[in-house]
Amino acid sequence: MTSPFARRRLINRLVELACIAATLFAIVPLVSILLYVAKEGISGLNWEFFTRLPQPVGEPGGGMANAIVGTLVLVGLACLVGIPVGVLGGIYLAEFGRSKFATVLRFSSDVLAGVPSIVVGMFVYEVVVVPMGHQSAHAGGIALGILMVPTVIRTTEELLKLVPDTLREAALALGVPKWRAILWVVLRTAAPGIATGVMLAVARATGETAPLLFTAANNRFWVNSLDQPIASLTVQIYQYSVSPYEDWHRQAWTAALVLVTIVLLLDIGARALVRQRPGARAA
Repeated sequence: MTSPFARRRLINRLVELACIAATLFAIVPLVSILLYVAKEGISGLNWEFFTRLPQPVGEPGGGMANAIVGTLVLVGLACLVGIPVGVLGGIYLAEFGRSKFATVLRFSSDVLAGVPSIVVGMFVYEVVVVPMGHQSAHAGGIALGILMVPTVIRTTEELLKLVPDTLREAALALGVPKWRAILWVVLRTAAPGIATGVMLAVARATGETAPLLFTAANNRFWVNSLDQPIASLTVQIYQYSVSPYEDWHRQAWTAALVLVTIVLLLDIGARALVRQRPGARAA
């Protein structure tokens, strides 16, 4: 008859093996996608792809320099919209979020996080594109920024809640105004974790396609103003993948590889930041 200790060890080992198996089951599809995209797209990686504009329809060659720059521009505009709103909203929920308004704001943030991105694109099309009379980089940045807001809000709120109350009390006991204590003590302490949430939100915005179809459209040339339609890697991939031209299919795979690499680098940066404890930078 086995002892209770041996039985507990057996159950613990079985659960550990089940967790390992589940982890491998989740990793295999991810690794398969990455390897397949790399296999299909690496043949198109060359200097021309990063420096030249797309060729006219049906002609081989060319690159996606404008789409790469356009993606960076759109993500930059999205950060200008999403990060300040998200961080300030998270500060309010963490430090003052005990009212009915805070409950509504928290619930709205959760709902927005689950809204399909194409719905956000349709909303921005109605409130921004239609009044302007045309699609533009501004509209695309606003749509992506809205998608970033819920992730940044909830990350900021949860990270600020992890900051020990003793830090707040110590700052207030020294006569520091509450707004300054939040800005220079609480927020600075949670900065590594908040940066992680921001980078994850940026990674999501980088890979969105549907909102840009309604807002930023596409442009096969360089743009001189943010008030014009602008190219992006995601939209370019979509348009090239449904075309009948084999060379465009090859470039679509290459663009997908570049896009996955950008998102992967952002995720790796987020994981590197999250290793730091929230209290590592206490002022």
